[in-house]
Amino acid sequence: MKLIKLITPLLVGSFLALLSIPASASLANDLNDGQHVLLIRHADAPGYGDPAGYQLDKCSTQRNLGDRGRKQAVAIGQWLTNQEITSAKVFSSAWCRCLDTARLINKGLVTITPTLGSFFDDMSLEKQQTQDLERLIQAQLKENSKIPLILVTHHVNIQAYTGKVVNVGDMVLVKVDKNGRYLSHQIYPSPSY
Repeated sequence: MKLIKLITPLLVGSFLALLSIPASASLANDLNDGQHVLLIRHADAPGYGDPAGYQLDKCSTQRNLGDRGRKQAVAIGQWLTNQEITSAKVFSSAWCRCLDTARLINKGLVTITPTLGSFFDDMSLEKQQTQDLERLIQAQLKENSKIPLILVTHHVNIQAYTGKVVNVGDMVLVKVDKNGRYLSHQIYPSPSY
């Protein structure tokens, strides 16, 4: 009887540990199947919108990550590593808050693309920019579907593509069709930092 009392907690613990393995490996598996992409909203950047007259080539004119945002971006990178995503093709909006987030997650060389740029100041660009996003995803997954694709962008871009509003630092795993069009998604809230 003592042996059963000793073995039962060990078996339960082992079973629970086994249950957590597929969940951990699931994101990495999905991002290696050629049908998924991970969109990340930039980390915390205090304020709303950008100051009048901001310039993309001058971070000092934009709304940028604060200390909290930098810590959040590092925490996102660590969380991704814990999900077995150690490297990826990383694309970013040219806005400094997105670039800094993309660099701080530390998953590889960051490529800037206008496709991920905010259209908050001109919502008439939403349809064209979303179509451009679909083409980017299609081309990148066709080029190499076995490397995770991470796109760091803005809330308006994510909302236009998925229909969901997400918080700063939230990640959206999107399942796409062969043309890069949205099929479904799963939200991963930003990890604690």
